[in-house]
Amino acid sequence: MPPTPSAAMPVYFALLPRTVLLDVAGPAEVFRVANKYAPGAFDLHFCGPATGMESGLPGLRLAGLEPLPARLPAHALAVVAGTVGADVAWQEAETHRLVEWLAQRHAEDGFRLMTVCWGALLAAAAGLLRQRACTSHHSCLDMLTRIDPDARVLDNRIFVEDGRVMTSAGYTAGIDLALHVTAGLCGPRVASAVAREMVVYLRRAGDDPAVSPWLEHRNHLHPVVHRIQDAIVQDPAAPWTAEAMARRAHTSSRHLARLFARHAGCSPLDYLHRIRVAMARELVRESDLSLENVAERSGFGSVHHMRRVWRKFETMPPGAWRGALGDTSPG
Repeated sequence: MPPTPSAAMPVYFALLPRTVLLDVAGPAEVFRVANKYAPGAFDLHFCGPATGMESGLPGLRLAGLEPLPARLPAHALAVVAGTVGADVAWQEAETHRLVEWLAQRHAEDGFRLMTVCWGALLAAAAGLLRQRACTSHHSCLDMLTRIDPDARVLDNRIFVEDGRVMTSAGYTAGIDLALHVTAGLCGPRVASAVAREMVVYLRRAGDDPAVSPWLEHRNHLHPVVHRIQDAIVQDPAAPWTAEAMARRAHTSSRHLARLFARHAGCSPLDYLHRIRVAMARELVRESDLSLENVAERSGFGSVHHMRRVWRKFETMPPGAWRGALGDTSPG
């Protein structure tokens, strides 16, 4: 696992009456689980224009909320969720206070903003989506355009990131965006571990960059395939063979190959090679190890073997790739 970030990211969930609880609980659970794999990465706060309010579930009341903070650190993340109902309650004092707080604090403090579902409408009312690409729940995209005609509203997106403002579609899309934030702060392997523990898919927005090799071929829910993938990610340099993987899976190598093909879309050996090349790529980029040592630490028997497998995924050989990065180290 990558090292824990040097400073925790403060996360402030700014809540209104009748908040959709899944919009809050989903991302909050992502950050809570992430702290298991990267201790101290996220520092969670739940605040609002009132210290107590009705939630979006009848009969369930939220209490003990912090007041909206007078200032936020620049590295903080504010999360604004949607509310239950056909429209935002613009006439309510709590809504006015939250919109004014967003507008003032974002202008002065420059924190990152994340919205889920209808939360994008509040960000737009605060003037934070002007000239930005953004999205929201499909039922309120037209309203989002009416609130701020200068916002570049995109449909059919899970989430959109534009500068320091991130918006997502409804309900479970907040989990996807929280996993994206986790991957950026803690690394893709932590995000992958969180997604597996929460039994959710790792999805990307349509215009996001290619999926990291550490996350690729993980969008399935088969426990046996995940078990082998977890073991490979934990120790790519182990002496993995088809038989060794089959023993770990408690099945035959032929059946394991069928499971990988059906659920991961690749063979166990191909997945192993992808992870080993990903590790080799990191060592080439981030260390001054010779290629011989890179090959050894990545689980390849020799530099020749590493180069041969490397060519399956990269057009430039490892030595030239390192040179292109401006590294003059040996190898």
